[in-house]
Amino acid sequence: MSDDAWRRERRDDDEDFGPPLFGDVPTTEVRPGDLSFGDSDTGSLPHWTEPPTGEIPRVLSNPPPTDPTEDLDVWSSFSNAAPVWSDDAPSGAAPQPSGSGSGSGSDPVTPGPSASQPVWSDDAPGDPSVPVRREPGRIMIGTDPTDSAGRPMPRRGRQDPPARGARGTRPGPPRVGTRTAPADARDMPTAVLVGLGIGIVFIIAAVWRPWAALAVVVVVLGLAALEYFDKVTEKGYHPATITGVVACVAAPLAAYWVGETALPLILVLAFGAGTVTFMGSNGVESGPMPNIAITTLGITWIALLGSFAALILKFSTVPVVVAGGHVSLDLGTDTLVLLAIGVVANDVGAFFVGSATGRHPLRRWISPNKSAEGLVGGSLATLVVLGAIGAAHKSTTWNSLGDCLLLGLVICVAAPIGDLTESMFKRNLDIKDFGTIVKGHGGVLDRFDGFLFTLPAAYYLLEIVKPWVTK
Repeated sequence: MSDDAWRRERRDDDEDFGPPLFGDVPTTEVRPGDLSFGDSDTGSLPHWTEPPTGEIPRVLSNPPPTDPTEDLDVWSSFSNAAPVWSDDAPSGAAPQPSGSGSGSGSDPVTPGPSASQPVWSDDAPGDPSVPVRREPGRIMIGTDPTDSAGRPMPRRGRQDPPARGARGTRPGPPRVGTRTAPADARDMPTAVLVGLGIGIVFIIAAVWRPWAALAVVVVVLGLAALEYFDKVTEKGYHPATITGVVACVAAPLAAYWVGETALPLILVLAFGAGTVTFMGSNGVESGPMPNIAITTLGITWIALLGSFAALILKFSTVPVVVAGGHVSLDLGTDTLVLLAIGVVANDVGAFFVGSATGRHPLRRWISPNKSAEGLVGGSLATLVVLGAIGAAHKSTTWNSLGDCLLLGLVICVAAPIGDLTESMFKRNLDIKDFGTIVKGHGGVLDRFDGFLFTLPAAYYLLEIVKPWVTK
C-alpha cells in the first residue's frame, strides 16, 4: 500500500470518530523540524522487507556550518584505568617521569592498573592494583633540612581489622612505668654502682679543692658536647663541631675566672666563629642557617647552662662570714654537693615510684615512661632528703630547714624540666641515648641532663636568699 493510499484510508476511517484533533498541514508547507527530501526522492517509502540503504536523512535543508573541533574526543588522553598519583606509585609499578601525562603541572595523574571502581590503599592494604590515596606533604622534622632524604612518616588510614575471634584487641591504657623490663632496659645494678662512683669522685674533689671540682665540671661538659655534636652529625646535620666543643669547655673556665659577665662574651665569640666557618663553604648548599642554629643550640644548652656550676663554685673562692661568726670557704662546694644529692634523690624517687604506680604519663609523645606519679615520688624524695639535712644542720651554707626545703622545691621543678628537655631532643632525633660512655646510664649528657636547668636556678637562689646568714 502506498503512503497516499494509506493516508486516504486512514482519513476515511477517522470520519466515524469526528474531526481530527490537528488539521492537515498542506503538503507544500515545510515547518522546521520536518523531514525534507530532494525532488528525486519523493514517492512511496520502501517496503519494510527491503534491506536498508544506510543513508541518513537531513533534518534541515540548510544545516549550520560544521565545527572543526566537533568530533574531537576530549577524553582520548585519559585511559580507562583508575588514577594513581605519581609520588605514591604502588609497589612494583614502573616510575613515571615528572613530565608524563596529558595534563600540565607539577603533580600529573598517571594511569594505574585497571579497576572498575577506585578502592583506596588503606581500605585494601597490600594490593598493588589499588590506587594509593594521596596525602598532603609533611615537613620532616629531625633531619637535615638540606638533605632530601627524610624519615618516612606513617600514613594515616584505617588499620587492618583484627582477625575474627581474636581476643584482647582493645586493651586498656598501658601502665606508664617499667614494671616489665624491655629488651633494652637498663642494667640497674651497674647503673647504681656507676652513679655511686661518679658521686664519690665529685664529692672528694669538692671537699678537697674548688678547682678540682671545677675540673670535673669541665670534663663532664666537654664529654657531653662531644656526644651531642657527634649525634646530630650522625643524623644529617653539619654543625661547627670544633667551635661548639671549644665553647663548652671555655665557658665554665671563663665563668670561674671572671664571673657571669664572661658568658655573653663566650656566646658572641662562639656564634661569630660558627658563622665565619660557614662563610668558607662552597655555597648555600652547606645549609648555614640550620647548621648554625643546631650549633648554637648545643652551646646554649650545654655550655651556658652548665657554666653555672662554675659560678656556684666561685663562691668558694671568697671568704664569707657565716652564721656562728666563723669564716667559710665552702659556700660553693657545699651548695653543689647539696644540689647533686637533691637531683639524684629526685631521679631515684621518680624511677621507683613511677615503675610501681605510674599510670598517667606527663607527656606521652616525649617519654611514655615518665609519669605524673613518678614526678610526685621524685619530689617527695628530694624534699625528704634535703629536709633531713636541714633539720640535722649538716650544711654550713644551707643551715636551716626552711632554706633546705626551698632549695628542694627549686630542684623539684627544674630537674624534671631538664630531664624532659633531653628526652624531647632524643625523640626528635629518633635516638635512645646520646652516648654510651657511662655504662648503665647511656652517655654523660643522659646522666647529667637534670642538672642543666637546676644549676642556674640554684645559683640565683643562692644569690637572692643568701642562706649562710640565717641563724
